[in-house]
Amino acid sequence: MERGRGTGGAGRTLGRLLEAVLASRSQANAVFDILAALQSEDAEEVQEAVRICSRLFGALLERGELFVGRLPSEEAVMAGSQGAIHKYKVWMRHRYHSWCRRLGELLAHPSFQVQELALGTLMKFVQLEGSHPLEKPKWEGHYLFPQELFKLVVEGLLSLEEDRALLLSQLQNYLEYDDIRYHVMQAASVTVARVTDGQAEVPLAFWNNAFTLLSCVSLPRQEGGAPRFFVKHAELSDKWKVAHLKEHRKAFQLMWLRFLKHKLAQPTLLMDFLTSAYDVGGAISLLALNGLFILIHQHNLEYPDFYQKLYSLLEPSVFHVKYRARFFHLADLFLSSSHLPAYLVAAFAKRLARLALTAPPEALLMVLPFICNLLRRHPACRVLVHRPGGPELDADPYDPGEQDPAKSRALESSLWELQALQKHYHPEVSKAASVINQALCVPEVSIAPLLELTPYEVFERDLKKKVPEPVPLEFIPAVGLLGRREDLCAQYFSIS
Repeated sequence: MERGRGTGGAGRTLGRLLEAVLASRSQANAVFDILAALQSEDAEEVQEAVRICSRLFGALLERGELFVGRLPSEEAVMAGSQGAIHKYKVWMRHRYHSWCRRLGELLAHPSFQVQELALGTLMKFVQLEGSHPLEKPKWEGHYLFPQELFKLVVEGLLSLEEDRALLLSQLQNYLEYDDIRYHVMQAASVTVARVTDGQAEVPLAFWNNAFTLLSCVSLPRQEGGAPRFFVKHAELSDKWKVAHLKEHRKAFQLMWLRFLKHKLAQPTLLMDFLTSAYDVGGAISLLALNGLFILIHQHNLEYPDFYQKLYSLLEPSVFHVKYRARFFHLADLFLSSSHLPAYLVAAFAKRLARLALTAPPEALLMVLPFICNLLRRHPACRVLVHRPGGPELDADPYDPGEQDPAKSRALESSLWELQALQKHYHPEVSKAASVINQALCVPEVSIAPLLELTPYEVFERDLKKKVPEPVPLEFIPAVGLLGRREDLCAQYFSIS
């Protein structure tokens, strides 16, 4: 009871000091007494001091009594010749910074109630300082967010000594706001990079806290109307990065890469993750393919059904994804071994030839040399282009729906698709498909320059072609839409 009365008396004292500071600038030195209460060993007194400081600096922010702009040195301003009001605002801004730093320290207080109050108060002032910025906008409509204050929050949560899982669960309530989520990802990336830079060993508590924080962040699948901001703004702008899901995805990727970069001294830790991602299918499998290649090539990873899964990735969409160049580069490496069985290589060649029937020209100019290179590497597969007594098209033994290349019966078929592509409307495609009409030379054709080929480049290349001689035209000019003057059509019909 005596302790309760002591706490209550301290609260009344702090309340009187608060009223005095807000009533008159001449009582500004009383702020030191209020801030001193934050150093108390009694948790209840600390909580009361936090609440008093929150009321004090909240009122000062709203009244505009804190210096706005790049904060100068306190000693230089006090010794200068500026006016009293200017000195007061600079001085009070320094006291505000001292209080914010103390709040960041209280995130490590032994009492969870103090930690929770400090986190809530910091987030309250993130919102309040966002509404009453302490920095000047660089231009009209410039996006402002109290990043320095918010960095104190993230750095306090990513403790190197203690587990902050319980406190991090409190932060999760704020991650539904787009601006908080974006700046959490940015601040977490910077903090992880700072802590791990040049450090061989980082405390396990930090990694646990970082993983807990990163795991709390989830992105929406698609843009969902107007962004939802924790910090209120008079007007929103489409030019702000924080308002676009694309920028959130970039920050999300950077955050996880910074986290994984230090922990990947042993890349084999990602074996289970990459093999599971490779089994998902679609673009995720394409992205996992590069990591699997490194593990197979450099770390002796064994993946029994690797080629069967690679075969299943050959779908019409593979020509249209932005990872097409990387995929075919890796596929070329995986199929470069001369020890692969003929049935497997024949299945890949046949699958690509069938997909080529509906592929765009820029993809065909890369796929056709790819198929020819497979035939060059594996002479046993050349039977696919030299089968004079083969089955008719309507009796093609190849099964395109079979996911197992060993059961697709590709080696019993033929590459009639390449002969069909010799009639393609684009002359370059027709020329590339006609290569099989001649004996395939031993040196392979490099597909590296063709991997990144785009429709624009194909069109530009066609425009720059020089015609060897003038194109012959009709020597009698046509009159109207109905042909020459002596034509029967022109004599009996007219357009009126």
